[in-house]
Amino acid sequence: MSYRNGNTLGQSRHHDGARFRNNYPHASRGPLKLARWVWDYITNWPRAVRFPMADNAPAFLRANRTESTLTWIGHATFLIQLGGLNILTDPHLSPRAAPLQWLGPKRVMPPGLAFEDLPPIDLVVISHDHYDHLDDPTVRRLIGSHQPHFFVPLRLGRWLRKRGAEHVTELDWWQAAGHGESRLTAVPVQHFSGRGPFHNRTLWAGWMLELAGRKVFFAGDTGYSRDFADIGRRFAPVDLALLPIGAYESRHFMKPVHVSPEEAVRIHHDIGARHSVAMHWGTFRLTQEPMNEPVERLQVALEGQGLRSEAFTVMQHGETRVLRFRQNAAPVLDAARDLA
Repeated sequence: MSYRNGNTLGQSRHHDGARFRNNYPHASRGPLKLARWVWDYITNWPRAVRFPMADNAPAFLRANRTESTLTWIGHATFLIQLGGLNILTDPHLSPRAAPLQWLGPKRVMPPGLAFEDLPPIDLVVISHDHYDHLDDPTVRRLIGSHQPHFFVPLRLGRWLRKRGAEHVTELDWWQAAGHGESRLTAVPVQHFSGRGPFHNRTLWAGWMLELAGRKVFFAGDTGYSRDFADIGRRFAPVDLALLPIGAYESRHFMKPVHVSPEEAVRIHHDIGARHSVAMHWGTFRLTQEPMNEPVERLQVALEGQGLRSEAFTVMQHGETRVLRFRQNAAPVLDAARDLA
């Protein structure tokens, strides 16, 4: 099977002929660990926590093509407005992260920006095909209303084209492609894929966006690995990193595929991030940790590393920050109180 960029599965060094694999060895997550995690999940169901919702300015966001902004819609979904483009990451605006909308993890927090309030979406980056990152109803609505250009890891293009996507670029790790003035590179992260019983038939990836002289890293979903030192060697310094901090318990099962807050701070250092923003917490109850614990542990980890909390921002659901980039310095994420 060939792809738009000319790559084939036979040329991918991390495909064994049947499945994709991670770059670095890690602990196995076998059936016994899975059974133990399921038992932990059933017996330690975390209490739902409702977090404050931020006010935003949908009319401004719909019209904006000049200000650089970042809006956290929830979980791994951000609206990035940069260089005149509107970009979505792992768009998920449905009530559940599941194949059926009456079964599976239900949103505790509603989307911070309604679908109808989205600006015209130019680009969508997808990290992998799990239900909390690749949402069928949201993708279908985006294709029907916006027809954006999708950037996806290998073998996800067919899924999108079956739903009517006309502009899809599939990339292997370390491959890059452009859209207008932007350049996007798929980078390796440590995770897995699968929307059913068959795992790792499609690739997973983080994304490095280079646009308007800036570098923005979207980690997607990942465990901690040496991949981030590799990314740092190629791209540091990174102006802004969007890093997961939740869905990490129980560690005996989740450690290979979901970072803890402490490991997120290590990623911040590894890639040379000037500023990071937390994601993948507080939207769904996916694992055993209390829903407010990731933020609390992140603050402790930052203090332990001698970092100010301003170096790693925790946004409210729906919050918009105006990005003020500075030469050779961390960007300032200004509260967007005066947008209209």
